[in-house]
Amino acid sequence: MATIITRKSKKTARTSYRVKIRMKGNPPETATFERLTDAKNWASNTEAAMREGRYFKTAKSQKHTVSEVIDRYKNEYLKRHPKREADIEQKLDWWKKQLGYCTLADISKSLIIEKRDLLASIPKKNGEARTPATVNRFMTALSHAFTIAIKEWEWMEDHPMRKISKLKEPRGRVRYLSDDERNRLLDACQQSRSPHLYLIVVIALSTGARQGEILGLKWQDVDRERRVITLHHTKNGERRVLPISNHVLPLLQAHYEARSKHSDYVFPSPRHNRPLNVRIAWESVITKAKIEDFRFHDLRHSAASYLAMGGATTSEIAEVLGHKTLAMVKRYSHLSEAHTASVVERMNNKIFNN
Repeated sequence: MATIITRKSKKTARTSYRVKIRMKGNPPETATFERLTDAKNWASNTEAAMREGRYFKTAKSQKHTVSEVIDRYKNEYLKRHPKREADIEQKLDWWKKQLGYCTLADISKSLIIEKRDLLASIPKKNGEARTPATVNRFMTALSHAFTIAIKEWEWMEDHPMRKISKLKEPRGRVRYLSDDERNRLLDACQQSRSPHLYLIVVIALSTGARQGEILGLKWQDVDRERRVITLHHTKNGERRVLPISNHVLPLLQAHYEARSKHSDYVFPSPRHNRPLNVRIAWESVITKAKIEDFRFHDLRHSAASYLAMGGATTSEIAEVLGHKTLAMVKRYSHLSEAHTASVVERMNNKIFNN
């Protein structure tokens, strides 16, 4: 039952009304109002919600703000998943500035869409417009924080971002090296001041591994006898095994024999306690090789493209690259058209030319 206590401040002489509700099966709830009418309305509505079993979650969403969700998510969830911590934190900090003051009960679909459109209209620091893909990543960051608040903390019953469609993104980029570009790039890498860049690029081209996966390798991840590299920390969180090709194996063996005894990293920085940073060396060889519109990540696209042109199926490419679904791999399907045509031709020859 609800109890309303009238209070009068000695300093201001103002009257307030403190409501306290005790109902079996629910924690005690209190609230203070300046008007008696508001106090009675809150007491009536809250008691009805408690009787109907819908008060607990509503009360939680009224008590916690978006700022509290983001702070707790960063301190608890992201600390357990540190790989992309800096990237996600930057996105969540933007949302905190925009909506941090709101209670979870105040978050609506229209409010989120308003802020999403504002984000899309603000150019990046370099002056370029934000792409739909970038805006979608911001939306995903906040949406997952809300999901954790629902599933693990019970601060919310639902969140409106589940009802908002993602912005349409253009088809995935497929930029791969031509034979001539690949030869120029490898020549430039061999002449680079960075002694490790050539091997790093060769591994990327031969396995499709990401830059972070290669640079984060430690010698215990490399089994030269079994000729495999084990990636323990991948983007999708699953362990992946990469085969070491005949071309890579002797290069890796020579690199092992000349390794630094002061670091476990395969490609250590000069300080030995962290992976090598190849950004400057990479930009230098790209310029020297006169290759335009090409990023390090495009080495991964190149490896996938070569696999497709070599006749690998989409499922095989997905397994090599470590994709959980085939959606990301379909961008390479057009490159395997010649292989598909030859398969159909062989089937027809077998059927009709016996």
